[in-house]
Amino acid sequence: MSARAWLAFLTLGITWGVPYFFIELAVRELSPFDVAWGRITLAALILLPIAWRRGALRTLVTHKAAVVAFALIEFAIPFSAISMGERWIPSSVTAILIATVPITVAIISRFFGVHERLSAVRLLGLAVGLAGVIALVGFGTLSGPRAWAGVGCVLIATIGYSIGPLIIQRHLHAVDSIGPVAGSLCIASLLLLVPAMLSLPQHVPSVVALSSVALLGLVCTALSMLVMFYLVKSAGAARATLITYINPAVATLLGVALLGERLGVGGIVGFALVLLGSWLATRRSRPAAEVSPSSRASSQASC
Repeated sequence: MSARAWLAFLTLGITWGVPYFFIELAVRELSPFDVAWGRITLAALILLPIAWRRGALRTLVTHKAAVVAFALIEFAIPFSAISMGERWIPSSVTAILIATVPITVAIISRFFGVHERLSAVRLLGLAVGLAGVIALVGFGTLSGPRAWAGVGCVLIATIGYSIGPLIIQRHLHAVDSIGPVAGSLCIASLLLLVPAMLSLPQHVPSVVALSSVALLGLVCTALSMLVMFYLVKSAGAARATLITYINPAVATLLGVALLGERLGVGGIVGFALVLLGSWLATRRSRPAAEVSPSSRASSQASC
């Protein structure tokens, strides 16, 4: 890769690893719906004009159902669920659970007409990844009903992030990627408008909370999407997916160093197993039809 591509790779690793840190700061003063709506709306305001200039919105009329489904599954539900979950569980645990998206895709892809041969190595990866989740939530630092509710919220988001690329693969693969993303962000913003307005804080949030939402929208969503498009184009989709294994490491370091979070032995073991399982579960086989690496990469941008 060129020096510029390596810079894009580093930038993406950071911008996709820090959202959980800023969400943790924002939900201390804002409702999960306000956090999700704020970042989605800011990202839409940036990406929509770019998609318009590129003419990427013209083809969306013929894919209305898929774009609406993508808006709900990839943005509105996961962003709200993650923000809600981080009220009760550490940001580092959230990031590690989200890292199971490749494993979840491998499990549910057959239900969406995407058939891949599950080799012995890939089956081993699924088993290892599942063991990692068990170690993380069963032997880590989580305890109490609220913590389990938080885990449930994040797992809902994980399922959404897994279905998102499958929608792209089946219905949106032939259109410019930025078009469905920009259109879906606009729809997701409208879907969350009423819940966000109904849960507005009674007092003006602090600069820290408002800045966190701004960074989530401008940097962690809009900028990261643009960087991802450049990286896929210049370095290839396969290399771009390597970012999946960097994001939780960045999030965990931030959570431990700046938020005082503690994973414990179970959390550390779970972290390692989840990453290993994700890598094994996404090893290339000879599929009849396969979710493209660029789709897997784009799904991680929504964190």
